Amino acid sequence: MRHFGQLSPAVRERLFHQEPCEFTAASSARVLAAALGATLYSPATRPKLADDVLKQVGRGVVSMVLCLEDSIDDADVPAAEDNLIRQFADLDTRGRELPMLFIRVREPGQIPDLAERLGDSVQRLTGFVLPKFTEERGVPFLEALTAAEAATGQRLFAMPVLESPELLHLETRVQTLSGICNTVDKYRDRVLALRLGVTDFCSAYGLRRSPDMTAYDVQLIAAVIADVVNVLGRADGTGFTVTGPVWEYFRLQERMFKPQLRRSPFMEVRAEELRTNLIEHDLDGLLREIELDRANGLTGKTCIHPSHVLPVHALSVVSHEEFSDAQDILSPGRDGGGVMRSSYTNKMNEVKPHRAWAERTLLRAEVFGVAREEIGFVELLTAGLSGE
Repeated sequence: MRHFGQLSPAVRERLFHQEPCEFTAASSARVLAAALGATLYSPATRPKLADDVLKQVGRGVVSMVLCLEDSIDDADVPAAEDNLIRQFADLDTRGRELPMLFIRVREPGQIPDLAERLGDSVQRLTGFVLPKFTEERGVPFLEALTAAEAATGQRLFAMPVLESPELLHLETRVQTLSGICNTVDKYRDRVLALRLGVTDFCSAYGLRRSPDMTAYDVQLIAAVIADVVNVLGRADGTGFTVTGPVWEYFRLQERMFKPQLRRSPFMEVRAEELRTNLIEHDLDGLLREIELDRANGLTGKTCIHPSHVLPVHALSVVSHEEFSDAQDILSPGRDGGGVMRSSYTNKMNEVKPHRAWAERTLLRAEVFGVAREEIGFVELLTAGLSGE
């Protein structure tokens, strides 16, 4: 797998100062967590799921969740499980490159049962998504995952979803976060990333953000995100990758506020039509939320529509300026600290306070690449949409 691998080598060479690295499901957890990018969810009931997975690979998807939980009716679970077994067997026989595939389960017992029923095709599975994760609910899930891994010999990762009311409610939040932290720390080698279930948070208060609003405009949600990152996303070696919340919109809605995309970046590369298309499909709000995700310590994003994938990946590419700053900060001989003017002569780089940021930036550069100096997200979006 490789981000932007759907583009031709010539186009990647034109866009990237440093191209995204290649990785496989056997790569280190550090690389896989950073490389999740836009994780596309799909109901496990889809009759041509194998075809859908391969189609999304051609669109640049590198991680998918096949859902047995909220996206399907309770009565459809047995049929959906049977469908997953057939579709994984189909994918295994085709021998094609696949994205990281995760199954979102409802109960712990589904994990060893599905792993056994998958047979040899379990090698195509990267792990399981664990819903409504708390200390009490999480331990049985993680124990089941460990048992399934031992029984199959397949490395399996967990992606817990933080979406329970106990985490949202102020009076139980600290205790719940502490319990989650203790639980995932015990299974650190198996926990690839933590996912935020913002739709469930909104549901607890009868809220739903409009396409003009990001998750950070809803103060109840912003407060939870901040606390989750505070406890579980630290850069001191104790933290985990925490992914961004889902963006729910993918078609034209009546707009109340002005578009959030400036004209100038698009006019400079004659891409005004692209700007119009993004606005018409409510993706200008998505682009802003992606930027706010990163500013608040989140990496990657949950996606429910293929049109969201490319914007997430385009805005994950490290700019040449970011790369230059990170390299300067981490250059040999600067362990003692100090302050320097950036190579772009527009900011201060302070070695000790900015070190963790620089390390994260170089990891992102490894998996998403570094854009050439004159290349911005508009060019990356344009190239991806044209399918060159």
